[in-house]
Amino acid sequence: MANEDLGRTLRRLRRLASLTQEELAERSGVSVDVIRQLEQGRKHSARLPTLHALANGLGVELTTLLGDPPAVSSTGENDGPRFVAVRRAIMPALWGSRPEPPGPDFSMDRLRERIADGWTQYHSAEFDTAMEALPDLIADARAAAASGSDDARRSGFAALGKALQLAGHVAVRMGKTDLALISLERAIDAAEQSSDPLLLPMIVNSTAWTYQRQGRLEDALSIALRAADDMAGAGHTDTADGLKVWGALIMSAATSAARSGDYERAAAMMETAEKEAARVAKLPGGGDNRMVSVFSPSSVRIERVRLAVQYGHPREALALAEGMRLSKDTPPSWRTWLLLDVARAHTDIGDAAGAVKSLESLRRVAPTWMRHHTLAVAIVRDLWALPHHPPGLRPLAQFLGVSE
Repeated sequence: MANEDLGRTLRRLRRLASLTQEELAERSGVSVDVIRQLEQGRKHSARLPTLHALANGLGVELTTLLGDPPAVSSTGENDGPRFVAVRRAIMPALWGSRPEPPGPDFSMDRLRERIADGWTQYHSAEFDTAMEALPDLIADARAAAASGSDDARRSGFAALGKALQLAGHVAVRMGKTDLALISLERAIDAAEQSSDPLLLPMIVNSTAWTYQRQGRLEDALSIALRAADDMAGAGHTDTADGLKVWGALIMSAATSAARSGDYERAAAMMETAEKEAARVAKLPGGGDNRMVSVFSPSSVRIERVRLAVQYGHPREALALAEGMRLSKDTPPSWRTWLLLDVARAHTDIGDAAGAVKSLESLRRVAPTWMRHHTLAVAIVRDLWALPHHPPGLRPLAQFLGVSE
């Protein structure tokens, strides 16, 4: 993987983890000389297994080291006018005017539908579209929370919490994790004033994910497990929606455990989650799937594949992925990640033909996503460096600009 920013990113992540070059070398199994050359810019590339080992040593996702794909493909500007508008919506100007109650034409059902559409856009990686809608969504939800009756206010706060949660997710995708936490803290405040008992644990899960992105793995693990325990203790896992929220928290905790080096504990959590996911279809039906956590047998299996491949168990990942049938409610972004993880697992075991087959499928279902994804490019670069190219690799390399 060639990347002019690789050395700077590696140095920044190492310092955030409070590690010396020697300590990172010991944790990752990568020689201190290679780490030193990368950080000093004397070496601009590394093979995928080396990058994988460095990411594990740092306790971050591989994509964090490689650089996340741009969330806004049209301009690539993280602080363009649209994002400034999102900032202003999350943090209104100090001493500004208070929100006015909504007018007579306001519809809470319509507001919920618009927020649900925003989540659909987010899960489809349509970040531009979601970002454009967010300021109005948040403003309208703030107005709804200023309504006269108690019931209307609680419904408004529920909408505000969900809109601010969405803003937090978008901010993470833009690389603005501190702003994401501000948005999520305000979402938690709104959730506590709402009538939805599942909203708070859902936002806690988003906060845990943001902590993971910051390398705060112990914090992420702790709050996810605490929220899951609180849900179980309150009897909220007896409905389909409640079980989905609980399951998503357990999956989040498992991810934190794996990144902390305890893969066995993570695998055990995931096995428990997969067994519980089978109960979802047997419980009383829930509300709008777009407004609750993603949790199903398919999503748990996809996450198990991801953890297996990320933490050095590629054959286990392929065994888990074999013969999978995805449920209809599996978001497109999860499907694309599965194909990419399977390609990576094939690459790790030296099966170039299998990797190309998965990458060809990925190109068919998500060509734009693939073109901008640093990990997809890294895999194809590694395959292109092989002395013998399997059929189908050249078109992929040309599509991603690797063969140039």
